[in-house]
Order: sequence, then structure tokens, then C-alpha cells
Amino acid sequence: MSTTDLASERITFDDFLKIDIRVGTIVEIAPFPEARKPAFKLVIDFGGDIGRRKSSAQITQNHAPEDLVGRQVLAVVNFAPRQIGPFMSEVLTLGVPDAAGNVMLIGPDRPVPNGGRLY
Repeated sequence: MSTTDLASERITFDDFLKIDIRVGTIVEIAPFPEARKPAFKLVIDFGGDIGRRKSSAQITQNHAPEDLVGRQVLAVVNFAPRQIGPFMSEVLTLGVPDAAGNVMLIGPDRPVPNGGRLY
């Protein structure tokens, strides 16, 4: 499906509200050598009722491990967990492609409370 096709698909506002996108802080990072594509294993703290959740993220091209702990990111927290090799990913960490197609994480410009919902 092309980008043009995606832009033409319409959803309702109620459909959008079903996607629970929250801000969290990366508190742990580990290599994920078993992944098919280079990736890291992340633990993200969303605070409150959500707490800490695990995520696999293919962000090795643009993000160094030492720069990630303490960084706030956005993630979909209400998808069903997904098995990725030997790792269970509990949230989908969000990013956008750079000019080369490599993932750039997205998050707030300034610190905000963990668990805040995107609207």
C-alpha cells in the first residue's frame, strides 16, 4: 500500500479514540541480537495504572543506547502483546522515517508527566 493510499483511507474520530497513545520515559535498554533487523529492547515507564512496559524498537540507525535512557517517547499502549523472536513486546513505540527510511523516535519537546494521552 502506498503513502497515497493510506492518506485516502478515512477513519472516524471514534476510531482514532480507540488508539491509546501515551507518553513514557525509557528507563532500560538492552541489545536485541536475536531480532531479524537490528533492534533494541526497551523498558518504558508510563507511570500510573500502565506502569512499565516492554517494547522492541528498530531504532539502532539513529539512536545510541546511551542517549535513550531518560528520553520520553510516544507509544500505543492498547495493542495486544506481540511475540518478536524470544521477546514479548507489550507496546508499539512510535517513530517516523528519516530521509533514508530509518526510524526516528517521536516524543514531546519538553518533559511532561508520564502516562499523558495523545489528543
